[in-house]
Amino acid sequence: MNTKRYISCTDELVGIMRGGGLVAVPTETVYGLAGNGLDEKAVAEIYEVKGRPEVKPLSLMVHDAASMERYCENVPPQAYTLAKKFWPGPLTIVMKAKPCVPEIVRAGGETVGLRCPDHPLTLELLEKSGVPFAAPSANPSGEPSPKNADSVLKYFDGKIDAVLDGGECGIGCESTLIDLSRTPYRILRQGALPADEIADAFVDSMKIIGITGGTGCGKTTALNELERRGALLIDCDAVYHRMLETDRPMLDEIEKYFPGAVIDGKLDRKALGAVVFTDEEALRDLNIITHRHINLEIRRILREHAMNGGTLAAIDAIELFSSGINGSCFKTIAVLSDKENRVKRIMARDGITREYALMRIAAQHDDAYYAEKCDHTLYNNADMDSFRNDCRQLFKEMFSNG
Repeated sequence: MNTKRYISCTDELVGIMRGGGLVAVPTETVYGLAGNGLDEKAVAEIYEVKGRPEVKPLSLMVHDAASMERYCENVPPQAYTLAKKFWPGPLTIVMKAKPCVPEIVRAGGETVGLRCPDHPLTLELLEKSGVPFAAPSANPSGEPSPKNADSVLKYFDGKIDAVLDGGECGIGCESTLIDLSRTPYRILRQGALPADEIADAFVDSMKIIGITGGTGCGKTTALNELERRGALLIDCDAVYHRMLETDRPMLDEIEKYFPGAVIDGKLDRKALGAVVFTDEEALRDLNIITHRHINLEIRRILREHAMNGGTLAAIDAIELFSSGINGSCFKTIAVLSDKENRVKRIMARDGITREYALMRIAAQHDDAYYAEKCDHTLYNNADMDSFRNDCRQLFKEMFSNG
């Protein structure tokens, strides 16, 4: 057999693929050893030529995201999120395979990985051939993956039908492999695409609701209604207080700017308060530090939620806007209530005097601030059942409208 080198997607090359031949194809990562992924004989030859154990499954190269429904069952919305963001590109998505995917491709398992390569010649060949390509890297098992056609020929000249010469591959390492067939989603192989970028794509497509308003307004009731809809609840105040005890980077930065505020790894709140509550500039600097670290921690929590299949979250933050958290929100909601109602709730909840409850309220933004900045406003001045119904109605309308 003479291995032919092609520099364009010719009809002859298409015929080789449709006829069960093997062609090394370029991608943005490395060259792949491609054969018709629906042809069991072609797939068996890939295993033989590479010396790859047949217990190791193969992935399929596809032309576009629409191919997911052709070859996979129960395609989750997250798969389309990733395809829209990263395809064509160095990401292989593992899902439950349809029966049309040969058992030899799946190595007897129930799943198959799909990948859409970012190279115009290979995409053209996929489109013209009309079949998915089983295409592991074009190297004998255990050898370095090839980044150009010459390296492929050193391995396989005379052993495969053709090589489509698309020049040097730009990345030089394999695609990242993520399993979406079950939760939690798992990175099976870290490749060219960083895992955090994948998690961030999920977070960016998540519906994140920002709930804000002064203390005693009834935010907890609204949050509980969102939790009933499957939302992860994130209490920024609780996150902040936990970080004051455990977040070494934040404490180190506080100590750097406010010497003496951290003693033996613990925050001295009185010492810090003595500085920031008498100096507006110092308080602003402290808020900048804490908001940045809290936002990083919230992002970490959201990534974890996303990798567990979560698509909805609610963030409770009095300083939703000054912290910048609102920038991540799908919608923001102000929960407001008359002062007297707030005073009664605060006194009953916290066991404090009326005077102290009024001091707390006076230290926070007024209702106009929240109402002006938020997308929606909920007023909690009637009985609890009425307020719950108002929450449910708003959430129903909000989610039905996208």
